This record gives sequence, C-alpha cells and structure tokens, in this order.
Amino acid sequence: MAHVLFVCPAGLIPPENLVLLQHELVVAANGTEALNNLEITDAVVVDAREELAAARSSCQVLAAVGVEEPVMLLVAPESLSVVSPEWGIDDLILESARPAEWELRLRLLIAPHAHSTLSSGSIEIDESACTATVDGDQLDLTYTEFELLKFLVAHPGRVLSREELLKNVWGYDYYGGTRTVDVHVRRLRAKLSTEYDQCIGTVRNVGYRFDPRA
Repeated sequence: MAHVLFVCPAGLIPPENLVLLQHELVVAANGTEALNNLEITDAVVVDAREELAAARSSCQVLAAVGVEEPVMLLVAPESLSVVSPEWGIDDLILESARPAEWELRLRLLIAPHAHSTLSSGSIEIDESACTATVDGDQLDLTYTEFELLKFLVAHPGRVLSREELLKNVWGYDYYGGTRTVDVHVRRLRAKLSTEYDQCIGTVRNVGYRFDPRA
C-alpha cells in the first residue's frame, strides 16, 4: 500500500478509480498545504481536471522547493495541450484512467524513489530494481511472477484467496478467471529451487499461503 497525497481545490474529491485501489490517501487543497503532509508520502497527485491555473501553481510550488516525492498530474484530455515541462511534473494521467492503469502508473512512478527490500530466508526481493534472488542467484521472472512472489513474501503465513491475489497482483480490471493464478503459481514454483518451491503452499478450495519455514 502506498501513501498518496492528492492535491485538489476545496470541494473536489479524488476519482473513484483511484480510491478503489485502497492506497492511503491524504487530501490537500494546494501546493503550500501539501508541503506540510510530505513526511510519509510516496507520491503526489495534483488534480488539474477543473482548475488548471491552481494545479499549475501547486506543481510549481512543489518543484520550487525540490520535493523528493514524484508528482503526477491528473488532467482532462482537452487540457493536454497546455501542460509543459515548466509545470515540473514527473508524469501525468488522464481522468478516464481505469484502476489498473492507476495502479501501474503509481508503481512505476514510485519505484525509482523507493529503496525497500523484502526478504524471507534466502529469498530476497528488491522492489526498486524489480528483481528477486534465491541464495544470491537472480530469478528469471516475468513482471507478473515478480509481483506475485513479492505479494506472497510480504504476507507470510497468511492464507490468500485466488480472488485476493487477482485483485492485488493483476489489478481490478483483470477479467480473466482465477485459473490464471494457479498457472502463475505453478510457473513460479518451477523457477524456485527445489529447496524453496514448497514455500508456496496450496490451501485446498481457497488459494495459497507463503510459509518460509516449509
């Protein structure tokens, strides 16, 4: 879960497709107010759907003080022509974006600024580099396999249903069946050494559980 600071004029609220992702959202009315809420923020989203001048001012305030947190602009398609490098943003997203696109863009935006690692025994995951190693040897994982392993390792001992894994790894816009979870778990087990493949246990009729002691 990421901590997202959403900057928008009073009376406006974050878009539903962002709220659905269950990230920790804090709302600020402008760039100046946002500066007081950056302590635990992973990314800043500035709302330019209605008040472009106010959004530009907020972006420039954040850029002027050199905030380390990445800044994303939420904008309507008809306003794209007025956005320029002078705004000082790191990325932008259209108001029509679905939850899966929000999730992906936030991950990509935050990743270069994150330096966190997850580890369980000899399994180590570098979130910023999107790599996973076992006993120091890097695993050849696809993006989805990496995200699946990361989510499992981040919740050791917890039974995770296939539906929960679909929601958190594939995203809300994935319309495939839960069978794809089984396929990816099987592939992931095959890429782990025989010493560690049993760490991903099957919970009959429910889903999977990562047990580092297995």
